[in-house]
Amino acid sequence: MSAFPAVAHAPAARSPIKVLVADDSAVVRGLVSRWLGEAGHEVVATAPNGRAAVDALARCNPDVVLLDIEMPELDGIQALPLILAKQPGVQVVMMSTLTQRNADVSLRCLALGAVDYIPKPESNRGVTTSDGFRSDLIERIRVFGAARARRRPAPTAVETAASATPAAPAVSRLSGTVTLRPKPRTVAPPRVLLIGSSTGGPRAVGEVLEKIGAATLRRLPVLIVQHMPPVFTAVFAEHLGARIGLPAAEGKADERIQPGRIYVAPGGRHMRLSGSAADTVIRLDDGPPVNFCRPAVDVMFLDAAALYGGATLSVILTGMGSDGTAGARALVEAGGTLLAQDEATSTVWGMPGSVAKAGLCHAVLPLPEIGSALRSAIAERV
Repeated sequence: MSAFPAVAHAPAARSPIKVLVADDSAVVRGLVSRWLGEAGHEVVATAPNGRAAVDALARCNPDVVLLDIEMPELDGIQALPLILAKQPGVQVVMMSTLTQRNADVSLRCLALGAVDYIPKPESNRGVTTSDGFRSDLIERIRVFGAARARRRPAPTAVETAASATPAAPAVSRLSGTVTLRPKPRTVAPPRVLLIGSSTGGPRAVGEVLEKIGAATLRRLPVLIVQHMPPVFTAVFAEHLGARIGLPAAEGKADERIQPGRIYVAPGGRHMRLSGSAADTVIRLDDGPPVNFCRPAVDVMFLDAAALYGGATLSVILTGMGSDGTAGARALVEAGGTLLAQDEATSTVWGMPGSVAKAGLCHAVLPLPEIGSALRSAIAERV
């Protein structure tokens, strides 16, 4: 089963998305080229290694580069900065098999500027027979190709004035009708910080927690659901711990959560909460996917709403789909505070856009402002 939300494939844009495929396997290059062509996209070049991919950029001008990590001569992590320097703005999606080393390299690539990664089956036969890999790949090309082609209009006078007003939330360009929920008159001190994210999330989560700072984060536990496959979530937690300077790991069954620790839902399992607000225990659940996801943000949010009521501080960051909306509704109805990332800074404005359009957010903020807003909320109420 795919580790990512299943999203219905939209028809290809009138102007085909141009893709460069770099992989040392001729079988993979051929299959991926065929799949993308059948989906209405255009493979403008293929490359057997990173050096050939860099050399091909000028003549093919791709919207998206699919870049395998393990290649001869110049591998993916070596080629990535060269590609971004030669063609700024191109959307680079890493491909890697599910190993601890490749998980580590994939997350390092995200920090260097790749927009996402796709877990790849270990064998060519696996690539051939994996509907999940094919579906994930086509969907990401559609999403990131559209992001590359999109030209954001300049802010309107109303948006500029609103962002300049100190009393108003800094709301960047939003799509659709968005109503910001007024903050409750009486706000309980937060006892837990909840984060939900998906596509583009690893980089966003790290930036948010770094802006909050270890000193403030020591006051409460941090629970994260990031849509990721197994292996990747453990490495993601290690990266967060090293970056923030706090203990961080996958949540474990029957583990009691403690302030000053970061808990990441393990790939392939829901992270549930039981007990009480004073003595919360993690439960891992192998039940059916929720919103096509396991782990699912909704599962953790719903449990947190029941345990903590209004003492929750939560944020939905970049990601595909609408996971988190049902849980966010329960959190704010219980009196909790919810923030969401704005469209302009989201890799994909699916999850945060869903909660924003549902009128569940107390603020919709650009990514660079979210950490500071959360830090203030924690410091003011503790």
